[in-house]
Amino acid sequence: MKFIAQKISGLVLITPTIFKDNRGYFAETYRQDLLEDFIGYKINFVQENVSKSNEGVLRGLHYQLPPFSQAKLVKVVEGSALDVVIDIRRNSSTFGQHMSIKLTSENQHQLFIPHGFAHGFLALTNNVTFEYKVDNYYSKEYERGISFDDKLLDINWEMPYESLKISEKDRHLPSLDKIKNLF
Repeated sequence: MKFIAQKISGLVLITPTIFKDNRGYFAETYRQDLLEDFIGYKINFVQENVSKSNEGVLRGLHYQLPPFSQAKLVKVVEGSALDVVIDIRRNSSTFGQHMSIKLTSENQHQLFIPHGFAHGFLALTNNVTFEYKVDNYYSKEYERGISFDDKLLDINWEMPYESLKISEKDRHLPSLDKIKNLF
């Protein structure tokens, strides 16, 4: 398993070592001790979530405010997704910057996302199964989001706008510059 720090501080790409033979494959996908050694602090995942999405479904960009903010470890179990994170830590030198990465069942990459990031993904294929661990429980009261089509963020979702399937809730999220209460 390799841990690769990304351009935006705190984000970590995790790539497994996959052992294949004629029976299939084996890969170690999570080691708490190795992740903690790499990020330099303790992490305790308390909830795991899974979603199933068809091609064109865009979920996000979501985050939770303290005291219910969440660090996440995300992966795609089936299919392919474009995963997008935005740094919403006001004192960060990369505040407002985003990163996109393709997570697939083929590459089995995972992304560790610390507190202070908004997160979303777009299903690039049918039947995308997306799993993620979080280190804090879900709280509807503290849930927030940022508009997926925020002009200042200029995220390339790699699909035409008219092909995107977005919930009503996510269609009406504010742009980043309109949000006062962040990290």
